Amino acid sequence: MKRLLTLLFLAALFPSLACAAPAATEPSRSPENLNLGQAERQAADLKQGMSTEDVQTLLGKPRRTALKSSGSGAQGTLQWTYNWTGSSSTPGSLRVDFVSKTPNGWYVNSWEWANY
Repeated sequence: MKRLLTLLFLAALFPSLACAAPAATEPSRSPENLNLGQAERQAADLKQGMSTEDVQTLLGKPRRTALKSSGSGAQGTLQWTYNWTGSSSTPGSLRVDFVSKTPNGWYVNSWEWANY
C-alpha cells in the first residue's frame, strides 16, 4: 500500500516537473547598453586585424565616425568613437582606428582610451 501511494504521488508530480522551465541565465546585454566597466572588459577583446563587423558585434554601433584621408588616392583612416559614463559619472571614450588596403576592407589598426 505504501508503495502504491509513492507511485501515485510521483505520477502526480511528474507532469509538473516536466513543464518546469530550467533556471534562466542572465540575458546578455546588447553592446549599445554597456556601462563603462562592461565596455572596458569588452574592449579587452579588441585585436588588430578585426573587421568593422567584428568590432560592432563586440562594442555596438559607434557614437561618432570619421574618415581621414592620407591624400594621394590612399584609403586613409576610419575612426570610430565610443562614449560611456562610469559609476562616478566620469566619461570614458574609446577611439578605434581602422585602415584598409581595399575599398570597404577596413580592419582594426589601433585603439585608444581617452578622458580616462
